[in-house]
Amino acid sequence: MTIARAIAALPVVLMSGLLGTTGARAQDSTTVGLGVAAVPTYQGSGEYRVLPFPLLNINIGPFFAGMVDGVGMHVIDTPSFKIGGSVTYVRGYRHRDVPEGKDNLSDAAGARLFTTLRMAGFTATLGATRSIGGTKGTVADLRISYPMMVSPKLVVIPTVTTSWASDKHMNRYFGITQREANVSGLGQFSTSSGFKDVNAGITTNYRLADGLNLTANVGMSYLFDRAADSPLVQHRLRPMGFAGVSYSF
Repeated sequence: MTIARAIAALPVVLMSGLLGTTGARAQDSTTVGLGVAAVPTYQGSGEYRVLPFPLLNINIGPFFAGMVDGVGMHVIDTPSFKIGGSVTYVRGYRHRDVPEGKDNLSDAAGARLFTTLRMAGFTATLGATRSIGGTKGTVADLRISYPMMVSPKLVVIPTVTTSWASDKHMNRYFGITQREANVSGLGQFSTSSGFKDVNAGITTNYRLADGLNLTANVGMSYLFDRAADSPLVQHRLRPMGFAGVSYSF
C-alpha cells in the first residue's frame, strides 16, 4: 500500500474498503475526520515525520473527494465497476529532509485516471497519476484489498499495492545529478522506468458509535532496485502507521 499518493507511502483504503463490504454505490455520503501519520520524510529515508492527516470521503452523485483518488468524478459508477478521473495530491520532499546539496522536490498536483473492480470480496484499483509540477513524471499503481467484517463493529482491510514509475519520475525523485553529487558528496546516479515499490498493510476500522469510527493502519513499504540503488535511499524497507477518528453522515 502507498502514502502513497495522498502521503507518499501511506494507503488510505478505509472508505473504499467499507463500501466494498456492503456492495452499495458510494453516493451521497460524507465522512470527515483527523488523524496522525508516522511516515518516512521521503521514500527510502531513515528519518520520520509525524504529520496531521485528514480523513475525507465525500460522494455526491458522480462527484467525489477523498484522500485516495483526490477530487474528481466517476464516468461509470456501479456497485462492482467504476471508472473515474481526478486531480490528486503528490507529495515531494523538503531541503531539510535530504542531504545538503540535493535539490528539494516540490509538492504537486497530479492528474489521475483509475478504474476499480469489486469481485468475490476483493477490491482492485488500477490507476495512473501524471504530476503537474514536481517530478512531471507518471506513476501507475495497482491496489488490491480484501475487506473483512470481523464483527458488527470491526472491519479489517488487508491491502497490497505495487507501483511503476516513468524514467522522468524515477530520476527526479531518486536521481543524483553531477552538480548535486559535487555539492552533497553523494555518488552521481541515474535510473530508468520500471517497478518502483511494493507496499503491504492492514487497516482496521472500529465503530465507536453510530457514524463515529476509530481507524488505524500499519504497513511496510519495500523499494525495488531501480529506486533502492540510489545513494539517496538509506533503507529500502520502511514501516509506517496511522491512527485517526472520523464521522460519517
